[in-house]
Amino acid sequence: MKTLKIKVALLLWIIFIAIPTLQAQEEKTVLEINSSIKNTPCNLDSAQRNYLLEKKDNNIASKIVSISGKGCQLTTSQNLSMGNYLMTISCFGFEDQTVNFEVTENNKTKIVFNTINLKEKINSLNEVVIYGNKRQFVKIESDKTTVKIKDNAMLNTGSGYEALKRLPGVITSPTKSLTLNGKGVTVYIDGSPSTLSGTDLENYLSSLPANAIEKVELVYNPGASYEANSSGSVINVITSSRHMKGLNASFNINYNFNKYQKPSPQILLNGKEKNLSWQTMLGYNYIDSEEKITTAQAFTSFSPTKNLLQENFKLYTNRNAYFRLGTNYKLNTKSNLLFNYNNTFANDRINYLANTLGEGINFNDNGITKNKSANQDFSLQYKTKLDTIGRTLDVTAFVNTFNRNPINESTTSESQTNNSNIDFGLTNYYLKYDFAIPFNKMNFSINTGGKYNTIKVNDLGRYKLDNTTTTIDFNYTENNLAFYAEARKKINKFNFTAGLRFENFNIERMASTATNKINYKTTNLFPNVSASYEINSQLNLSANYSKKIKQPNYNTIDPNNSSAFNQYNSSAGDISLKSAFFDNYELKLTAFQFVQVGANYTIIKDNSQFVFNAKPGELISNQTYQSFDKMNTFSAYVSFPIPLDYFFKGKDEFMKRMNTIDKMNYVYVNLNYMKTKTDGYDFSFSNKAIVNLSLQSQIILPWNITNTMAYSILSKGTWEVYQVTKPIQQFDISFNKDFMDKKMKVGLHCFDVFNKNETNGLITGQNLETQYHQKKDSRFFRLSLTYNFGNSKLQKENTEIQNEKIQQSSGGLGK
Repeated sequence: MKTLKIKVALLLWIIFIAIPTLQAQEEKTVLEINSSIKNTPCNLDSAQRNYLLEKKDNNIASKIVSISGKGCQLTTSQNLSMGNYLMTISCFGFEDQTVNFEVTENNKTKIVFNTINLKEKINSLNEVVIYGNKRQFVKIESDKTTVKIKDNAMLNTGSGYEALKRLPGVITSPTKSLTLNGKGVTVYIDGSPSTLSGTDLENYLSSLPANAIEKVELVYNPGASYEANSSGSVINVITSSRHMKGLNASFNINYNFNKYQKPSPQILLNGKEKNLSWQTMLGYNYIDSEEKITTAQAFTSFSPTKNLLQENFKLYTNRNAYFRLGTNYKLNTKSNLLFNYNNTFANDRINYLANTLGEGINFNDNGITKNKSANQDFSLQYKTKLDTIGRTLDVTAFVNTFNRNPINESTTSESQTNNSNIDFGLTNYYLKYDFAIPFNKMNFSINTGGKYNTIKVNDLGRYKLDNTTTTIDFNYTENNLAFYAEARKKINKFNFTAGLRFENFNIERMASTATNKINYKTTNLFPNVSASYEINSQLNLSANYSKKIKQPNYNTIDPNNSSAFNQYNSSAGDISLKSAFFDNYELKLTAFQFVQVGANYTIIKDNSQFVFNAKPGELISNQTYQSFDKMNTFSAYVSFPIPLDYFFKGKDEFMKRMNTIDKMNYVYVNLNYMKTKTDGYDFSFSNKAIVNLSLQSQIILPWNITNTMAYSILSKGTWEVYQVTKPIQQFDISFNKDFMDKKMKVGLHCFDVFNKNETNGLITGQNLETQYHQKKDSRFFRLSLTYNFGNSKLQKENTEIQNEKIQQSSGGLGK
């Protein structure tokens, strides 16, 4: 760790030393570029162009800067030394055009390019990565980091959940939820908040092959256009959206084997015929796994304290089939109509054996929980460009339904029957519009929009303990109306953003366990502001503030949130939980599109956390959620690559491989420091900061075999309200090779090689202190095979529908 700190300090020293050096370069050269599209006058041309400026040295091109702009003219000032350069212009639907030019003493001040004529594409282009002409798997910007997944050998092995856990700044908390640089996240799937969270979300992402994910966007401080109900950050998982002429297919199968051996096949079909593009994804997962949970609990309301030791062994059988359909119909040159339909049907089972030992207590509970569930989404979106200056309108209508029916049957050592039957249903209706108004000549733009959605939840639980029957009825209704406006302005090297979101919530909670119906009506404004400064073409300094809210998920307040219980354990939501409010502050430096150094500070009021509590005088452990008055979290982070080729193969070879990063040897480092302070609550442990270190490497072996390794460790310390008493760590290794001109890909992977991934924690609750240990059978092997059929030439089209879905949660420590 000491060596690592020295390396990080050295990197920061190099970056900050480089700033005045780069700023002290010679006078900038003004580049005036003119490009034309046939039959389109310049004053009516608002097509988006991407410009890539490179320096050519000994036939090796090195990137200087990428610039985006609209219209036929671009003027930019750059620090250019004497020498040869390349300027490449890219425009969707047109062939890339590259111009060679030289900077000399005579033209050092200003260079005016001859008009460049853009030629329309006749055939589809070969597959390219979205970032200019170079493969770039990680792109770091001031407001987000974008990571390619599908073609990245370091990340496309295994499942989507495994890929997310390896992303820069993404940490799996002791409660198994995902966080980003120490902040809670909302996970989006194809631009829309996921209907799932906690264990449900983990199961879904584990069922989604990583090579079905095109890219992931890590949004650190989402602006006003995002839901205010997003706590602080967003992880947007964008699945593949490829559309090719004719019919094309990709078949993928993952075969997992350790104690259990189960396959997970998937087929992807897509095509394009005239104005209609479509894609379908069909897959099936069958996964068996084991888990052992041990809790040593001290009930402090007794004098002397009474202790229970509980052990719970679970055998999970998860079976689900999923189908995803996306279509994009081009109504005309300016308008598209998109339709998405997604469904997942699951039939899961948990066989469990629980033991409880204490003074005079030897209790066994043997049972099975069966759960059938169905999730369906319907999305319809209309997108149109209103005029030639770039004004656009998007309208989205969305319906989501989710149903589940967990049934539990068990028999205890005291010959008691313990049965439950829960019938849960959710319906979400949603309508949204977004309107973009650019003012290109002023370097200014405005985005505005609004949405309305209504959510209805009905959950009826029936519980039977021997001859005693109890019924709990829970109903939840949420109506949400929102409007937003966000403005962006560029002034020289400064970029400013200011937004404001109006949110009106009308919520009713009603349960047969509560005396009164709870009504929650609130109207709030949620501002966000950010400013960034372009130190030079490679360095950017940014500062952000945003205010967010986190509504208690219906699953955290639902008294029927678990179907498994016995006379020593219960699980129930708290219908009286409050909404949490977040004030997020962040300062960040980004460099070279690969390096970021930053810190954020979050103030949270009435944050809900999963805890174990007990009523005075009762030996019953209740798993529930509890509001904490105020929590302050500080986190600092640094991410950077170590280019092994530069040290072992020399500068020239390193520069060559910069154009093909999938052939480069490197280690990517991410280090996080987090400390949380909770006011108004006494813990039995001292508050200590926690550190997370993750390393991912790519090594190219002989015969073009790609070896990837990933190691992560979360130190001992305090995570929110939990004390991590033993480091959580994991080491994965994979080998991948392409065959048949890259049509077939084969991989062999081993996860948690040393079988060290386990959770050990200490939780302080009301009248109860719990020492918690959880160990899953995390070490397993996987053989993966992908075969692509059809045309390898493709054309990218936007088929992502921006919609919103209600989150669901069954997460929490031990859930």
